[in-house]
Amino acid sequence: MITKRIIPCLDVKNGRVVKGVNFQGLADVSSPVELGKYYSDNGADELVFYDITASAEGRALFTDILREVASTIFIPLTVGGGINTLNDFDRVLKCGADKVSVNSGAIKTPSLIYEAAKRYGDQCVVFSVDCKRVNGQFRVFAKGGREDTGMDALEWIKRGVDNGAGEIVLNSIDTDGVKGGFDLTMLEAVCEIVSVPVIASGGAGSAAHFVELFKTLPKVDAGLAASIFHFGEVKISELKKLLAENGINVRR
Repeated sequence: MITKRIIPCLDVKNGRVVKGVNFQGLADVSSPVELGKYYSDNGADELVFYDITASAEGRALFTDILREVASTIFIPLTVGGGINTLNDFDRVLKCGADKVSVNSGAIKTPSLIYEAAKRYGDQCVVFSVDCKRVNGQFRVFAKGGREDTGMDALEWIKRGVDNGAGEIVLNSIDTDGVKGGFDLTMLEAVCEIVSVPVIASGGAGSAAHFVELFKTLPKVDAGLAASIFHFGEVKISELKKLLAENGINVRR
């Protein structure tokens, strides 16, 4: 039986981990190197590192900090932010990333996912989609949730998987940082149209929200969160104990 994954996310800006609400109002949290090592040592299944302003600022991802994070952890590392070309894939993989997350880069160059999957394998390509409701439609947003692309999110996700994306991270802007629970409606809509792993992101406010996520949507493979882990509101070891007690298979 496949185990459900618990994934902390490091949103990095100017070399520091930050966290906001609905992608706005970012507050400084910690050093990504210290926090990454802490999660690696304390039960996280994977770690996500996003250079959250790289795309909006039109620059390459910070590789010096990334190298340091990769060298101190012993769990799979997914890296995103400013990934626009195959050279960007190459650069972050050489820094120690196991998987590369593409978001705005795929919007600019839709062939990027296909080319990356062909070169590095589907398992290396994570398709991250920032999604928000607009007039009753799930809409794709770019540049860290700042720009409405006008694209239908479900069609866009299906296209990415058809092009070779091996995993979907669905970031609900509507629930991000609000701590009211994962966006189950949006996640269900995505799970119905893809066969690759889906990672839920945005909205976790308690350990119970992870139980609700996996009980309600067994097709969801992983839960990703930031602030509840960063601020010690939920400890991963205790979360996994609760999930196991509720019959949800996790790595202990």
